[in-house]
Amino acid sequence: MKIIKKNFKQALLAITLLIFSFYYTNKSIEIIQNIDPIMKQIKATNNKYEILPKNAKIIGNKIIPGQNGKAIDYKKSYTKMKQYGSYNEILTTFKETYPVISVNDYYDKYIVSGNKESKSVALLFKLTKDFFNFDILSVLENKNVKATFFIDGVLLEKNLALVLKYTNYELELLAYNKLYNPTYFESAKNYLESITKKEVKYCYADYDNKEIIELCSSLKMHTIIPTIKIEKSLYSEIKEKLTNSAIISFPVNPNSSELALVIDYIKTRGYSLVTLDELLSESLEK
Repeated sequence: MKIIKKNFKQALLAITLLIFSFYYTNKSIEIIQNIDPIMKQIKATNNKYEILPKNAKIIGNKIIPGQNGKAIDYKKSYTKMKQYGSYNEILTTFKETYPVISVNDYYDKYIVSGNKESKSVALLFKLTKDFFNFDILSVLENKNVKATFFIDGVLLEKNLALVLKYTNYELELLAYNKLYNPTYFESAKNYLESITKKEVKYCYADYDNKEIIELCSSLKMHTIIPTIKIEKSLYSEIKEKLTNSAIISFPVNPNSSELALVIDYIKTRGYSLVTLDELLSESLEK
């Protein structure tokens, strides 16, 4: 028994020494790198390129996405330049930095718009088992714009051929027969993901709805309340309410000719039309 204990202590000591050896070796390498003229030049240019991340804004039970930042990746930049043999600014490598408060950490709050600094908007349409309009697709295709469709689970399950006509666009789940039964909703979510091969990320709510946000939060899905919810006149309401990073929700069966006018107007105001996921992304690379 004494021999076993002695061997164990010796092995433990050896492992401890090995760990400290690695630690001090790495620290020594880091010290040497930091005094290298190449590394000094790399760090000296950080202020030239650095973009600080911006926190998401929380206002009560609502949230607006922030934005990632950018900084020089010292280690990768140093490795490249060391292999090159000297400092070369062209070889500078960057990495994204992240805000302390990110929309990705909050599923229990409603997203009401994208980052206000972005000159983009997202168009949202609802597809139910009673209403769907192929003219919308024609308008979007003719205008060459992106859009997001929220589809009811019953329509999804009973009319796959119809749903497949929309798969070139972002597809999210609306409800299940206008209800939010957890079992049916999750089943429809999984089915939609199997069709699109993409993660279903968003839920739709016209207003503060405890049932929707609790269900979607439990599934790690964000719940959207539109910035602009058009009720009747598409064109006049857009002219009055259009703003940076607006999430624009249309009636279930919008007038296609008026929709075309709305898209033209949004473009003339200098806005890009993107998917909901692009609008709400905090990444710098959109």
